[in-house]
Amino acid sequence: MESKGARANILNKITKALKSPVVMPFPEQNSDRPVFIPTANELAIDFAQKFTELLGKFIYCVDEAELVNKLAQLIHAQKWEKIYSLESGWLEDMKEFSFDPVTTDDLAACDASITLCEHLIARTGTIVLSSQQLSGRTTSVYAPIHICIAYSHQLVFDISDSLAQFKKESDALPSMISYATGPSRTADIEKTLVVGVHGPKEVYCFLVEKHLD
Repeated sequence: MESKGARANILNKITKALKSPVVMPFPEQNSDRPVFIPTANELAIDFAQKFTELLGKFIYCVDEAELVNKLAQLIHAQKWEKIYSLESGWLEDMKEFSFDPVTTDDLAACDASITLCEHLIARTGTIVLSSQQLSGRTTSVYAPIHICIAYSHQLVFDISDSLAQFKKESDALPSMISYATGPSRTADIEKTLVVGVHGPKEVYCFLVEKHLD
């Protein structure tokens, strides 16, 4: 009975407080004004700087032919023999440039995964992925190496711009939006930074200047 009385007392105080809302301490504050102001740099430069600061590996490509050349060189140099990717349409298009890697259906045993993305956030160096992509929820998380292919029109300045783009393209947001900011890392154990604990230990982002049709 005592706990019920305390609960009723708390709820009564909340009800009274809601009837007399606290005056805003800063009445001239404009909530529509962005907190972060874009720099004079191009979005690609800002993204590349932030992404590499967070241990991501950034590769710029002037077109898809250069993308295929650099991607094939990377796979060969790292001796990756099993590439996991559900981006069947994109892989089919890349055959035009003689890109046909050895793929696998076993995500757990792959050497690396290739995904597309929704957006790139320049301010934080973040890759935005969602459940509405062919790669789904797991591809970018469970593979030891994540390779993301992005196009220059997917660059946005901040998270709010990314969300606005989602809303512009559809009435409903995807059931899952993931923000990947560099490789997985933690400092929980004795404050020592460890990379690749809860996700990929390396993240590559290939940014292609040519826009998707």
